[in-house]
Amino acid sequence: MSFSDPRTRCDRTGAWAALRAHYERAGRGFDLRAAFAQDAQRFERFSQQAPHVFADLSKNLIDAPTETLLLELARECGLEAYRDAMFAGAPINNTEQRAAMHWLLRKPAPAQSGQVQTATNIVVNGLRDVHATLDAMLQLAEQVRADEAITDIVNIGIGGSDLGPAMVVKALDDLRHPAKRLHFVSNVDGMELGSLLRGLRPERTLFLIASKTFTTLETMTNAHAARDWFLAQGGSQERLTRHFYALTTNLEAAAEFGITTTLGFWDWVGGRYSLWSAIGLPIAIAIGAQGFRELLAGAHAMDAHFCSAPLASNLPVRLALLDLWYRNFFGFTSRSMAPYSHGLRRLPAYLQQLEMESNGKGVDAQGAPLPYATSPVIWGEPGTNGQHAFFQMIHQGPDVVPVEFIALREGGRDLPGQHPRLVANALAQARALMTGRPHEDCGHRSFSGNRPSSFLLLERLDPASLGALIALYEHRVFASGALWGINSFDQWGVELGKTIARDLEPRLATGDTEGLDASTAGLLRRLAS
Repeated sequence: MSFSDPRTRCDRTGAWAALRAHYERAGRGFDLRAAFAQDAQRFERFSQQAPHVFADLSKNLIDAPTETLLLELARECGLEAYRDAMFAGAPINNTEQRAAMHWLLRKPAPAQSGQVQTATNIVVNGLRDVHATLDAMLQLAEQVRADEAITDIVNIGIGGSDLGPAMVVKALDDLRHPAKRLHFVSNVDGMELGSLLRGLRPERTLFLIASKTFTTLETMTNAHAARDWFLAQGGSQERLTRHFYALTTNLEAAAEFGITTTLGFWDWVGGRYSLWSAIGLPIAIAIGAQGFRELLAGAHAMDAHFCSAPLASNLPVRLALLDLWYRNFFGFTSRSMAPYSHGLRRLPAYLQQLEMESNGKGVDAQGAPLPYATSPVIWGEPGTNGQHAFFQMIHQGPDVVPVEFIALREGGRDLPGQHPRLVANALAQARALMTGRPHEDCGHRSFSGNRPSSFLLLERLDPASLGALIALYEHRVFASGALWGINSFDQWGVELGKTIARDLEPRLATGDTEGLDASTAGLLRRLAS
């Protein structure tokens, strides 16, 4: 399937030049406190409801003229046509000649086959395969949930095969099967797996080996170590098939390892978008088939919003335009994530991969160097922990760091009386960043204020809301990448260090430093001695 990219790079549009002039004239000196004083409707104008997510964007350094110019930029860049190409199954991942159809993983099965007759063959056939695999995965998950002999499930993966499932399982712990403990191992450092295995019993443990190719170095190193432990603890090769499942497309390699129970997925599913696929098996085991379907439904609702909402009320687009405004005009280099929810404690780590692996690019989709910055650095911790760590810098440091607060209207099942205190802290931090507090006599106690933030509010942390929140971030990353003119679906930067590591590992045993730079050679000698 051929694909002609419909985009115009952002810096080649008339709106880009108009935004630059507007920034110099009005944006650079924008004051949030004055904006609220002058516009009694500012909160209503810059907040909106999207599926399962309410967003308050009013504490950002924008006004109506700014947003009008940003929306014009999105139109001139061809964002809508590029979005439609993704949802038609076009190979928008041009460096690997692949579609990006993670959204298809949460699309409902059509009630009648005729409902998808106008879609492309890749979408029609893909949807059929998706639901066959989904049904098989959920059936397998229910079997594990019903197996009283299995108490511990260990997911061995890395990157997208770890970050997404681990984040979702922790977020939905209120719904977890009470007799199943979920563990996630990703680091090739043997201390992680070794410390876990010390507390497990082989006859009560199920290992999930999550690797599309079944060749990922870190994952397979840990998988072989887990198999060696299992066999050394009295497990047999025959019993191994009951205690090891593979989430992979490489059935031959899995069978050679000793695994017969496998679930696969497709080359149009990028790793960081894969929690909706068979990679989500640990999620389904934790929360059950119905919970997993609700997770998919929440994400699909956000897909529908992204596809159909006008740009001016399209939440992923509005967030992406803010990202561009801050990165390319204000020059803000990072964004801090502050989820005021213990359940969402792994969300910042998940978003680091989603955003920086997708949009941390220095060339456009045609390989030409970019004259502007792309992805900001994403970092953060749950509130209120972050308040006692890095919020000092956010309030009074020399660099302005936009903050994204996420809060829940309803808390979890445990100790609900503490939830109002938690939410009050989130509201207070957002207000303090905006208003500041001058102190005429003591600079140490003076806060400049006028520091931007966004506030996302969920009713509660349930599968549908979490699915919608994750899809919101996926589409935001897609939209900002579309504006910057990059390919958000490859990750060549992941490969170089891994290639060099394969060369260095045998040298640690031999001490061979031939062809190495002086620094690497010196360190290798110290490690090998």
